[in-house]
Amino acid sequence: MQLLPVRTLILAALLCGGLWPLAHAQTGGERPLTVQDLAPIATDDVPQSSFTPVDLPADLWERIRRGFAMPDLQVDLVQDREQWYAQRPDYIHRMTERSSKYLYHIVEEIERRGMPTELALLPFIESAFNPQAVSSARASGMWQFMPETGKTFELKQNAFRDDRRDVLASTRAALDYLQKLHGMFGDWHLALAAYNWGEGNVSRSLSRNQRIGAPLAYTELRMPAETRMYVPKLQAMKNVVANPQALGVNLPSIPNHPYFQTVPLPRDMDVALIARLAEVSAEDFKALNPSAHRPVMLAGGTPQILLPWDNAEIFQRNMEAYAGRLASWTVWVATKNMKVADVAKRYNMGEEEFRQINKIPPRMMIKAGSALLVPRTSHQQNDVSAKLADNGQLNLAPEVTLRKQIVKARKNDSLLLIAKRYKVSAEQVAQWNGLSVNSALRPGQKISLMLPAKPKKVKAAAQPSRKKTRP
Repeated sequence: MQLLPVRTLILAALLCGGLWPLAHAQTGGERPLTVQDLAPIATDDVPQSSFTPVDLPADLWERIRRGFAMPDLQVDLVQDREQWYAQRPDYIHRMTERSSKYLYHIVEEIERRGMPTELALLPFIESAFNPQAVSSARASGMWQFMPETGKTFELKQNAFRDDRRDVLASTRAALDYLQKLHGMFGDWHLALAAYNWGEGNVSRSLSRNQRIGAPLAYTELRMPAETRMYVPKLQAMKNVVANPQALGVNLPSIPNHPYFQTVPLPRDMDVALIARLAEVSAEDFKALNPSAHRPVMLAGGTPQILLPWDNAEIFQRNMEAYAGRLASWTVWVATKNMKVADVAKRYNMGEEEFRQINKIPPRMMIKAGSALLVPRTSHQQNDVSAKLADNGQLNLAPEVTLRKQIVKARKNDSLLLIAKRYKVSAEQVAQWNGLSVNSALRPGQKISLMLPAKPKKVKAAAQPSRKKTRP
């Protein structure tokens, strides 16, 4: 006869009507039940009918499948995208590996709001689940928020962090936006089209269809090719998740439990130190805290961090035992317009290092009121104020007058080569032309550059003619 351990006994007692009847039986109701009062019982003595089987999802994919609630989109583009995914197993593997850090949290938030779990797959379409992704149009983060849309949904974008990349903040904002769009259009396909194309564009396209008596469905709208492909991409990803075997896709299992938890950030701390105390790699830490794009995290603006579940306790324990310096950097506010070289010299830094730390491109000067990271001296103990950490901005102006110049791409040219040729940064060239840094260029393609204006030549005074004149 097999005996059950005390933990199982307590669980059985709870399921059979609570511990109080058992306590009465053991103690006569005169004192609280203790572990010593409990005697082992045989498995045969536990009434099997008292247990209710719980059908838990085998993994996160199964949990997502159970929450599918959008109508399926049946168009040829869906099959086209299905085949595209099926033919790229390495791409699917990379995406799912990245998503494993974030997907549980996203599914939890979607279920809490009663939204279709298909929406948890949207970052596959937007960014391949890369929270550091930046589009040619300056959309950023896992959910690809444009700067202005991010501000509308209270995503801070300042000198020290960009909440469009923050896992918790951007997910909250994206679901807020999707709920708003669904409330406007009453249809998830139209809401998704508006998320990609803009609510105003979708509204105008619907109004046009209404005027001409055309259907108001997503498939009937006049829209750009990117938006026409957008919902089919999501439907194709849904089909991959719904039945990977049918498409010959191997989906790596993602456990149905949290990957990370939030941990308070008590003081300003160097990113490298946080990672070391948490015993995680700097790369893994930045993957969970991608909004931090400086070497230090300021507690006044970022009061909590994300750590892998098992490392959160390790961080707290190591933090309590740590007695060294927490932050190597603090914030200084420029009181006037200044050259980068002058500020760097003031803090005994090389100009290139100072530019890199503060993300200042070449040929730019610092405007008054800018908040900049500078080395923290040994006698500086105070953390950066919450107001400055949460609102500090970096404002720059060209050191010299720039003018627009059009150049043509050569054969096998890239933005990186053009940038090197004209001594500007590839990021600037990409921004000036609405492209990504890795965009392919066609020979002869026109590229706009902003280059220093050449000083005007002073017209020389007229000289006497050297021609011989006739007498």
